[in-house]
Amino acid sequence: MPAESLFSIRDFSVEYHTRGGDVRAVDDVSFEIRRGEILGLVGESACGKSTLGKGLMRLHRVPARITGGELLFDGRDLMTLDEDEMRMVRGGEIGMVFQDPMTSLNPVQRIIEHLTETILSHESKTTEEEAKKRAGELAEKLGIRAERLKEYPHQMSGGMRQRVMISLALALRAKLVIADEPTTSLDVIVEAKFLDLLRELRQEFGLTILLITHNIGVVAEVADRVAVMYAARMVEIGDVRSIFADPKHPYTRGLLRSVPNIQLNDAELYKMEGAPPSLLHPPTGCRFHPRCPSVMPICGEVNPPMGTVGKDQQAACWLYLEHPQKAEVKHD
Repeated sequence: MPAESLFSIRDFSVEYHTRGGDVRAVDDVSFEIRRGEILGLVGESACGKSTLGKGLMRLHRVPARITGGELLFDGRDLMTLDEDEMRMVRGGEIGMVFQDPMTSLNPVQRIIEHLTETILSHESKTTEEEAKKRAGELAEKLGIRAERLKEYPHQMSGGMRQRVMISLALALRAKLVIADEPTTSLDVIVEAKFLDLLRELRQEFGLTILLITHNIGVVAEVADRVAVMYAARMVEIGDVRSIFADPKHPYTRGLLRSVPNIQLNDAELYKMEGAPPSLLHPPTGCRFHPRCPSVMPICGEVNPPMGTVGKDQQAACWLYLEHPQKAEVKHD
């Protein structure tokens, strides 16, 4: 049986107002985050991954704006909450780990001050002594020794700062943690330790994690399911093993083929032809069709809906959907 949904995102859109016009960076995206899972969100740079992650917490400010959709989190539509109510959701129920912790941590505050301030700002009945005790216990579970809590952010390594960010997310017992490119600035050894930590936290705290990354290897190692974005739209989502073994959408196939394989020493590195479209003037129909090796006439005319293409696997592709305008497939 499918796991219970914690977060249902329905027809969600985010736009940026620019001098050149409005850019829809997230375009009618719908998917679910299941309770207790690690969902990997992947795609090329500028496909809308980070914009979507911030949008789920309604963190956007001018010139960005949410233009439509529903955010059904644990039974409530976050789009109906006012800013004070959303502030309690942020941190209290949904935590965020950004790509560069130094942009989120106050450089003149010690780590213990970050943690206690977070707890006290959401829990008026908790005393400062209780908050410090809880912060210390949580930090110790995440491998941060008590003496290091007296340090400032710049005195810690990138990996330790990421642990602090997770501590901040867990300090209020968040149900969901959104991690936006959390391993980008880490070396491979620290990255491996960080991924182990995510798995342990999922087990110990029953966490649900949305892992936003361009690193396919990271998703393969820790995710239960994977969602693939292209040009502001979701193109495929499903069980990570199924998608890695048998990707359905041509873009997903190309993305996986583009990952270097050290076992194929003499093989030429594969790259997809063309480039992602401008979101100021995106193509009609499927946005991947100008680069697609299996393009059909309908692909440039009608945007395909997400459809079931296998066990716990969905893709938005006319190769697998019926439509009166479908014609013969042109293969590469």
